[in-house]
Amino acid sequence: MTQANTILGLLAQTSIHAGTGSNTGVIDLPIQREGHNGYPCIFGSSMKGALRTRAEAEANAESVKCVFGPSSSDEKIDHAGALMVSDARLLLLPIRSLTSQFKWVTCPAVLQRFKRDAERFGTKLTFTVPTVEKTNALVPQQTSNDTLFLEEYRFDATPTDLQDIIAAVAKLMRDDAKVELEKQLVLVSDDMFAHLCQHATPVNAHIAIDSATKTVKGGALWYEETLPPETLLYVGLSAVKARAQGAEMKAADILSAVTGMFDKKLWLQIGGNETVGMGWCAVKNMGGK
Repeated sequence: MTQANTILGLLAQTSIHAGTGSNTGVIDLPIQREGHNGYPCIFGSSMKGALRTRAEAEANAESVKCVFGPSSSDEKIDHAGALMVSDARLLLLPIRSLTSQFKWVTCPAVLQRFKRDAERFGTKLTFTVPTVEKTNALVPQQTSNDTLFLEEYRFDATPTDLQDIIAAVAKLMRDDAKVELEKQLVLVSDDMFAHLCQHATPVNAHIAIDSATKTVKGGALWYEETLPPETLLYVGLSAVKARAQGAEMKAADILSAVTGMFDKKLWLQIGGNETVGMGWCAVKNMGGK
């Protein structure tokens, strides 16, 4: 079966809450995470829904059906969609730092997975992933201070040649991203990254106000977890020819119908709380085969 593939980079411009529903733990509304490692993610079903919502606002109904399949409200559901959407996986997590405004943090395991995913979607990345000791942090540039602080943790900053990694990651970001990555990229160990993913995401308290008395409603307090602005994720798209009877759209046409939405308007809204400005990402098409 002929496929057309690409990877989209998603750079958060605002906080993102792609949630899992209510929870009995300390955090009432946690974000979506991978089950085996605890990394934040956005499930493929959520990503596909966000892409479909954007397409329905810009394309005709028949084209949307060919790409995404009939909606659950359609009377006749006689074919599946022609677009396959992966989970949006974490690549860079912004972490507070006493050394600068923030650092983009990643780890060897995440970079290795990014290489494998890119190859699966038709792009071969040639960078070498270095090993990182538990108390070390690899940085691209020589700093005046050999100590780096991320949240409350202290690391020994080791200048390392990360230019190939920066060039690959920048393909998912805006055109001037290389300059920022050279200042702010940090590689930590896999265990430390997993710890930061669990404990360094923002948790915000929310309340409800009684409109008549302008006081807090009784019991109306909840805690909501988010992904912070500047988080970088990536999502893989695979397209096949349209399955609808009589449709003439090839795999490349299906994929172009999705990626073409971001040629001029580079933004996509994902997750909940749209009415309070959350969930906006800048989209960059990395390409594939």
